[in-house]
Amino acid sequence: MAEAIELPWSRFVALGDSFTEGVGDPDADSPGGLRGWADRFAEVLAEHSEEFAYANLAVRGKLIRQIAEEQVEAALELRPDLISLCAGGNDVIRPGTDPDEVAAQLERIVERLSEGGATIMLFTGVDTNFQPVFRSIRGKVAIYNENVRKVAQRHDCIVVDQWAIEELQDGRYWAGDRLHLNALGHHTIARAALKALNVPNDLTPLDPPPLPMRSWREARREDVVWAKEHLVPWVIRRIKHVSSGDDIEPKRPQPSSPRRGRYGAVEE
Repeated sequence: MAEAIELPWSRFVALGDSFTEGVGDPDADSPGGLRGWADRFAEVLAEHSEEFAYANLAVRGKLIRQIAEEQVEAALELRPDLISLCAGGNDVIRPGTDPDEVAAQLERIVERLSEGGATIMLFTGVDTNFQPVFRSIRGKVAIYNENVRKVAQRHDCIVVDQWAIEELQDGRYWAGDRLHLNALGHHTIARAALKALNVPNDLTPLDPPPLPMRSWREARREDVVWAKEHLVPWVIRRIKHVSSGDDIEPKRPQPSSPRRGRYGAVEE
């Protein structure tokens, strides 16, 4: 365990969508059955303070407008001194959306969150060049990322630069749906977030499993199965304006200890 030091944060609240909820990183011992980067990150911060508490309001499928309407005020009511916000990805990947407008919505959220005086941590999007289905929106993601960096600069936010993380260009860091990170990926993001805040930790890079040997025909067959099981349902939900997060509640609505096996609410 890294040597404990006194950190300036005692209450962390995470906002966002499936990325922050932890989709792709199942864990029966975690609230909601998902662990994810935010849980992993909070567990390390808790090693430095017995009083550290963590809430996670993120829900899969949320657009940036929904995050603004459903999560921002709830987060401020919890009086955090550290906030993570990853939002806009579900908007940017939709056809016809304007990354500049999405970034303007992000800035309005940051302005509101800044009123509470907390340290705010933002995230750029992943470089989609490795994923053929989303390669065509790489330019939109890059524009949005530059806007995220400008928002961070204007409001003194910390930025976790996912675009620069080379491991995320490796399919072995992604879940079977190719849309969400797996445990390896979430572990990698937790390390990046801790590095961005200069928090001492013992998290080390994890080695992915060996690449499976498969023929071109086998790879194409897997692509067809993936499209049928994951891509087509995603497209249909977009057409029907249905979200995977409908009727799902945040997995950690109240601040509690993130230590494994300790989920009791922290008293005010």
